[in-house]
Amino acid sequence: MTSERVVRRLAAILAADVVGYSRLMGRDENGTVVRLKAHRTVRFEPALVHHGGRLVKLTGDGALAEFPSAVDALGAAIEFQQAMAEANQNQPEDTTIVFRIGLHLGDLIVDGDDLYGDGVNVAARLEAEAPAGGIVISGDMYNAVIGRLKAAFDDIGSLALKNIERPIQVFRVGWNPADWQVEAVSAPQPSADALPPFLNVPLALPNKPSIAVLPFQNMSDNRDEEYFADGMVEDIITALSRFKSLFVIARNSSFSYKGKSPDIRQVGKELGVRYVLEGSVRRAGGRVRITGQLIDSETGAHLWADRFESSLEDIFELQDQVTASVVGAIAPRLDRAEMERAKRKPVENYDAYDCFLRGMANMYEQTRDSWEEALRLFCRAIELDPDFATPYGMAARCYGNRKVQNWVVDKDWEEAEIRRLALRISAIGRDDALALCWTGFSLVRVFREYDAGAALVDQALSTNPNLAVSWQVRGMISLFLGQHEVALEHLTRALRLSPLDPEAYLAETNIALAHLFQGRYEESLNWAARALGHQPNWTVAMRASAAANALTGHINEAQKIMTRMRQLDPAMSVSNLKANLSYRRAEDIGRMIDGLRLAGLPD
Repeated sequence: MTSERVVRRLAAILAADVVGYSRLMGRDENGTVVRLKAHRTVRFEPALVHHGGRLVKLTGDGALAEFPSAVDALGAAIEFQQAMAEANQNQPEDTTIVFRIGLHLGDLIVDGDDLYGDGVNVAARLEAEAPAGGIVISGDMYNAVIGRLKAAFDDIGSLALKNIERPIQVFRVGWNPADWQVEAVSAPQPSADALPPFLNVPLALPNKPSIAVLPFQNMSDNRDEEYFADGMVEDIITALSRFKSLFVIARNSSFSYKGKSPDIRQVGKELGVRYVLEGSVRRAGGRVRITGQLIDSETGAHLWADRFESSLEDIFELQDQVTASVVGAIAPRLDRAEMERAKRKPVENYDAYDCFLRGMANMYEQTRDSWEEALRLFCRAIELDPDFATPYGMAARCYGNRKVQNWVVDKDWEEAEIRRLALRISAIGRDDALALCWTGFSLVRVFREYDAGAALVDQALSTNPNLAVSWQVRGMISLFLGQHEVALEHLTRALRLSPLDPEAYLAETNIALAHLFQGRYEESLNWAARALGHQPNWTVAMRASAAANALTGHINEAQKIMTRMRQLDPAMSVSNLKANLSYRRAEDIGRMIDGLRLAGLPD
């Protein structure tokens, strides 16, 4: 008997609530609700966005938020409390709303968009210990933030918190208001019955791609089938939330637009997002049709649109298929749109995420110089933000690719650097699927640590099963292990998730190799041709094509490809190629070498 694995992650948790909420409600129920919603929208949510936080849930007069960085979590808390202090100046005492906040860095249990566990409980108990308008943090938070932002800390001792078995070291946070000035925003004062879920106040865009998924319009004749359209959107939001590179608006915020036809540019301003996904669902008879379109909220331009249609034999299986297809299609679109945006900025306008995007764009060019520049940019991103996990994984990928392409400069140093990057990712990137999958690839490709590498990629897939590149990398590792049919399943799934991916050539190349190793040379040639059509200088696809052509008797074509390969890598020979290959089965290496010898590769 098996049980579902509990998903955990390490994060900073912010718990906030209103001081004396019952008293305020007793005096002026409608006015208190109006002011509380206004403060959330005008001050709390912008602070979350500015510091990369995610609103987990609202709890009456309170809120729970999650941050990948302890420094960002405390920065958001101070910024919000400072904004509240400024907003409450010169206001009647019986109308002021004052918050208290508790922060803890701990292990959490992840259940969809919600969080549970001891880490959440400690943050909630700490919040009760905070003074009105103040902040308290745990010792774990203190150790992570001390010396890293403008704040002072008062050790108030080890406290016994309700329902927490162990004592918790607690620090009170102080700050100089001059160091935390925020732009003043006047909260609107509509009547309680007219207040919309989100006030018309532009929010600052986060420092990564941001998206809201609006409720899909139910076009079916049966209005009782709203649940299907709503369930589709909820699944898409949950799936997108697993991408560390995306800032995704929570379901409750997106659904405030249900039943409306809002202007997409206004939605972008109100929710503080750059991209909006909208769509419709129509069920008729035994079939269902789903449409979706991705829109740039700043320009109104359509970046992607598609339609999905199927019979309705299993509604939930269909829902899962459409969710995977939509997410797999739009995530690469967002990445490419953000890369183009980064390239339009002045070169000197660097921050960590822009460096990361520029590095990714350079990798797609597939030249030695472009990969050197990519590595430099990833290292610069790490310098700018040492807690940003993804560049560590991409730097490890760059070193792994040096071995693939026979570009190694300093073998011992580069191997030591991969080890260092892997250790850092194990500390800060256990929920970063992109970092995990490419680190796993590097361990296999460089050190032939098949089990350790496969375990990291499997962890990446459990973190985000919709990330196409994780399925690509898992397919490569299965190919290295000699599991050809399993590799084909993984690689085919990667292409299905992201058919327009600029790195689709990786999956196509490895499909070609899987067919080559099984003696299916015509299939191998077809897939190698597709890969080379996308990436003409990819020497791994050239090897597959040269070997398959030679083994089918097309010696002239094989020799032409070999000439091109040796122009790109004049030192290539049978001996150094055999030393460089990571396939575990001797038969697989032997088949490739036999074909390349026939194509003219010298010993």
